[in-house]
Amino acid sequence: MNSLSIVMPAFNEASNLPPVMGTIPLSELADEGWDTEVVVVDNASTDDTGEVARSLGARVVPQPERGYGNAYHAGFAAAAGEVIATGDADRTYPFDALPQLLRILVASNCEFLTTNRLTRDNHDAMQPLHSVGNHVLSAVSRALFHNGLHDSQSGMWIFRHYIWDHLDVRATGMAFSQEIKNAATLAGCRCLEVPIEYRRRGGEVKLHAVHDGMANLCQLFAHRFRRTTPHWAPAAIGRAEGTAQPEAKKLDAV
Repeated sequence: MNSLSIVMPAFNEASNLPPVMGTIPLSELADEGWDTEVVVVDNASTDDTGEVARSLGARVVPQPERGYGNAYHAGFAAAAGEVIATGDADRTYPFDALPQLLRILVASNCEFLTTNRLTRDNHDAMQPLHSVGNHVLSAVSRALFHNGLHDSQSGMWIFRHYIWDHLDVRATGMAFSQEIKNAATLAGCRCLEVPIEYRRRGGEVKLHAVHDGMANLCQLFAHRFRRTTPHWAPAAIGRAEGTAQPEAKKLDAV
């Protein structure tokens, strides 16, 4: 049986967690051969996020240092699965689509699968200013990293756990989402982008569009031009882990 860790950062999401957890198809995942754990990272919440997550069967990882990236750094360190899937705890991401997304990951032999929310079908789920900002940041990301991605800011990814230790991802805040994709591109991972349904957020919107957008824009340039030396070869790591197929070609984003 394959092992899957669903890692979910959460800051004051006690009211959203029951409906979000209810969309995770644990029985279907088990039928398809996935031994699944849900890891909720309680990012210094002031409500009952941690207690609610535990009552719903999640393993709770406390992260007292607030920040989207900080939460994921803690969650990935604690995750036990061979594959990691992510998504926010605010009802926007379709965890019920995980079986299909995992089938795509396996069939395509990719190492990092990210998702595209910026489709016509999702037009009403995102505030106009956020949509414009996402399109601008994605265009800059494509220009700087030649990754072909339509949605550089999407927070739902599925990836092979073994690549995480070999990616140079430093962001502690919202820029983490674009940085992990761009780091996977720079490292030569086999990457793929697929469209997903995106849903209206439950509760308070916590994204600060202008501030976070400008910070992400600055991070894109800083990341692209910082001096880093690739310290792994995907095919070699895959052979060592027994998971990748060295003969497979790197996939372009679609």
